[in-house]
Amino acid sequence: MHPAPVHLVWFRNDLRVTDNKALFYASQDKQAQVHAIFTITPEQWKSHDIAPIRLALIHNALLELSLSLAKLNIPLTLLISDTYSDAATSIAQYCQQHQVTALFFNHQYELNEQRRDNQVAKLLENKISIYTYHDSVFIPPGNVVTQQGEMYKVFTPFRNAFLRLFLSQENASLPTPEIRTHQNAVSPLKTPLFSLENTSSLSFIPTEEEARKRLKQFCYETVSYYAKWRDIPSVDGTSQLSPYLGVGLLSIRQCFNRLYQTEPDFVENSHSGAFMWFNELIWREFYQHLIIANPNLCKHIAFQIWTEKINWHNDNDNFNAWAQGLTGFPIIDAAMRQLNQTGWMHNRLRMLTASFLVKDLLIDWRWGERYFMSQLIDGDFAANNGGWQWAASTGTDAVPYFRIFNPTTQGRKFDADGEFIRHWLPELANVPKRYIHTPHEWAAKIDNHIDYPLPIVDHAKARVRAIEAYEQAKNKT
Repeated sequence: MHPAPVHLVWFRNDLRVTDNKALFYASQDKQAQVHAIFTITPEQWKSHDIAPIRLALIHNALLELSLSLAKLNIPLTLLISDTYSDAATSIAQYCQQHQVTALFFNHQYELNEQRRDNQVAKLLENKISIYTYHDSVFIPPGNVVTQQGEMYKVFTPFRNAFLRLFLSQENASLPTPEIRTHQNAVSPLKTPLFSLENTSSLSFIPTEEEARKRLKQFCYETVSYYAKWRDIPSVDGTSQLSPYLGVGLLSIRQCFNRLYQTEPDFVENSHSGAFMWFNELIWREFYQHLIIANPNLCKHIAFQIWTEKINWHNDNDNFNAWAQGLTGFPIIDAAMRQLNQTGWMHNRLRMLTASFLVKDLLIDWRWGERYFMSQLIDGDFAANNGGWQWAASTGTDAVPYFRIFNPTTQGRKFDADGEFIRHWLPELANVPKRYIHTPHEWAAKIDNHIDYPLPIVDHAKARVRAIEAYEQAKNKT
């Protein structure tokens, strides 16, 4: 009689038991023993600038995952090693020790993660079966391509091709696997799992149940206003589901299916809030596909190679003023303080703060990309890199280099009454609405001192300087 097969599920950025392809398919064989692992790699995380608040969310989501798996009688083991390379070795050792017959995991698309997975495959070659799944995207990278078989460089044609494929395929969510009645009862993991610098994951309760509840609430209460509210930072007009998608407490299929249930005809109505939100999920997909098509993006190389010749100013004092929210431009400073205090920033403000750093201060976009990663609870490499390269005009389908956001007029447009600014900049609480975007004008008028820095740059002059720097770089090619 043959021993029962041992199926090992390797969790990564998919910390949930519902609609998880690797877990679902590993559990299909009723005779198999199913085990789970997660690899903890502190040194690798440090080199990837993963924010302490994001690590706290991962930590707490892992505790919840171990509880959910324990209810299914599936044990979760943590393998601790410094780097991805060490992690690959420890996975191979675990497979040998526990006589694993098959390894199941969902793809990650970043270059270091791909190399780690290839190393695991090499170490286990001809020893056990490996089954991998595209779980964090709707369509596997490499399938949404031009007639020449190339990755799209512009978003709208990508979206049109994506929608054609997407609407012709099965997009149902997978259920939670059944309880493994033939496996022994297991105990959930005990806290702490690894050392943490920041233990507050603020308002993001790290459970699948909470993620699904927020999704449902967003689809029923907010999505119809999304087109109108999404750019107003003082309003909760966005889904704020990105931290849950980032660690995988929620799947993108769950997002689509809930949205479809709420507004079944949203795809035909491209001006609806529901379509606009789904469009953001397609942007997320676009950037994931892009890093597979262009691995150089993972090496922090610009998509538009000519922009590598830009002569950046990279002034440390200006960078620190930007990072601390002390630039003298209220909308920029309020946004940066929101990021520093909560680990999250409103999407419109991500564009404005990135544009300000790169175009007004002429600081290399990679400085900002790295700083965001070190602070964001929803830090996702592909989306963060894509967003920064878009704002810096170095990326694919990016904003043209001569289009430069004016932080004062943008502030007036999206925070007209200064409600968001006053919330994050209490030192401007008494400034009248009319002057909230230019508080020093008011201070000079009434001959009063306010404890708020003067603007660190003249936007009009900075705009001219930025355009010149980009044009000089372009002329060098």
